[in-house]
Amino acid sequence: MSFSPSTPAALPPEGEPGRVFIGDVTTEAGAVIPDVTVEFERWGRLNDDCSNVILLEHALTGDAHASGPSDEYHPTAGWWNGMIGSARALDTDEYCIICTNVIGGCRGTTGPSSPHPDDGKPWGSRFPAISVRDTVTVEHLALQELGISRLQAVIGGSLGGARALEWSLMHPDFVGKALVMCVGARASAWQIGIQSAQIQFIESDPDWHGGDYYDRGVTPTRGLGFARRVAHLTYRGELEMDDRFGAAAQPGENPLGAMRTEDRFQVESYLDHQAKKLAQRFDAGSYVVLTDTLNRHNIGRDRGGLNEALHSSTVPTMIAGVDTDILYPFHQQEHLARNLGNCMGLEKIESAVGHDGFLTEFERVDSIVRNFLARDVS
Repeated sequence: MSFSPSTPAALPPEGEPGRVFIGDVTTEAGAVIPDVTVEFERWGRLNDDCSNVILLEHALTGDAHASGPSDEYHPTAGWWNGMIGSARALDTDEYCIICTNVIGGCRGTTGPSSPHPDDGKPWGSRFPAISVRDTVTVEHLALQELGISRLQAVIGGSLGGARALEWSLMHPDFVGKALVMCVGARASAWQIGIQSAQIQFIESDPDWHGGDYYDRGVTPTRGLGFARRVAHLTYRGELEMDDRFGAAAQPGENPLGAMRTEDRFQVESYLDHQAKKLAQRFDAGSYVVLTDTLNRHNIGRDRGGLNEALHSSTVPTMIAGVDTDILYPFHQQEHLARNLGNCMGLEKIESAVGHDGFLTEFERVDSIVRNFLARDVS
């Protein structure tokens, strides 16, 4: 389903993909991406003046399918199932929830695997680098194309949190309030290091072909798998992983034999499973582009530095983080809350799970979202 300015408020059926065409986009660094398409989904009805929209921002390997089962449209269930619906935290009786697939992704929005308008072949290595600000520029254009000129709120975690934060700084007159979860004001050296290593795993795979593997009948699955294994360890908590697996061997395998073999510890089998799952649903080219996007995250760039940028923020913003997060440690959320010009408060999610706690700790996150939306900021 596609839309044009002649039908500005037309939306697809709930939980089904729609697409909007926004034309050419110039990135922050000066590259031009022609004929950009943005895929999105929505839940709840748009009111007459289009003033009840909540924009929901997904994380690195998420997509627009935030709620719903696996079906003919979607190979995976919604990534925030249980949060969206009648009388739920994101109440579809009151709000119209819209979730877009990020530029550079692989679930309908223009990205490396999309056909290039010049020749119909995948973009591949021709696809430019994308900053977090570019992702917001694309979403802003898409919402305007749909006739939406004001957001009740924007909500996101991880990469989605970085996007929500940039929304509040780039378009303060467009955003009513923001909920920013599990992210910092910029990428730290540690984050850039661990994320760059993931990129290098993929780019060193012989099947990468400089990013132009799409027409060769191969995919850099091995490199993507290594990247996912490392990433997943940063998404989970050390205590949770040890409680689940400890140093136990995978049943039927012996990693303690006289010689080093392919026999695994249980945690290795678990990480192998996570790697295989991702390779089945996500494009390696998009993984490289969006991981690099996270490396470029820096709200202080060209704004006088981090604290000056934060102090300048006028959008009421609530911050939340997980106390065991090793990817975006809680001190980064404390820094945001301490320096934001209009901070609604700081919420701590206590969990052994780590970074993924904003996706798994349903009751606590449900409470945070309800409190955030109930707060009067007029």
